[in-house]
Amino acid sequence: MASSNICSDCAVRDAALCGSLDDVELRALNSIGERRIYPRGSTIIWAGDESVICANLLSGMLKLATSTPDGREQIVGLLYPADFVGRPYAEEADHTVEALTDVELCIFPRRQFERVLDDHIRMERLLLQRTLTALQEARARMLMLARKSASEKVADFLLEMAAKVGASGCRPTPGGPLTFDLPLTRGQMADVLGLTIETVSRQLTRLKGAGIITLPGMRAVTISDRAALQAIAAAA
Repeated sequence: MASSNICSDCAVRDAALCGSLDDVELRALNSIGERRIYPRGSTIIWAGDESVICANLLSGMLKLATSTPDGREQIVGLLYPADFVGRPYAEEADHTVEALTDVELCIFPRRQFERVLDDHIRMERLLLQRTLTALQEARARMLMLARKSASEKVADFLLEMAAKVGASGCRPTPGGPLTFDLPLTRGQMADVLGLTIETVSRQLTRLKGAGIITLPGMRAVTISDRAALQAIAAAA
């Protein structure tokens, strides 16, 4: 299913790894790439299984999860469009990767992808830079979880979701309040933020009562007062 023009209509080409590649490097990836669509709830990679693919996330949202010793799932990361999926040079997958929404991936067989990296050192360096950036973001999230209050965590999370998935939302008027669907349940939000479901629900209710957000549907959120939400998130 590899296609000579697989990159021609890619919505995230400029933001993904491919956006920094020259024509020769792009053709090398093009020759092994394949687009695949997975519905919400699909497991793309299982932790502990052989690592067989790498990919660019073209649309939708993925979660990275691991299991605690007592069998509970713990979400350890979220992936958004233009993010890289998988680990080159790793024989075994570290985390389970599951689709939180319908997703489209540009998939590369891992061993073939590694050979392309070996042949194109600049591409390997670009991937390393993206990996280090992701590590820096993970450390910043760890600091947030350690230092921020529950209200600050929830406000920060809503702003992040608005930035990442808000493009698929709607505004009744230009510049008006943004409404978008949260791809996570409240239980999953609690996992990501290190809170309980009850605390997440309580904080959302408080924000709604203050007129900062409205909750028009099961997962829909409208940010009515962005400045107030930003003030809460930055209170630490």
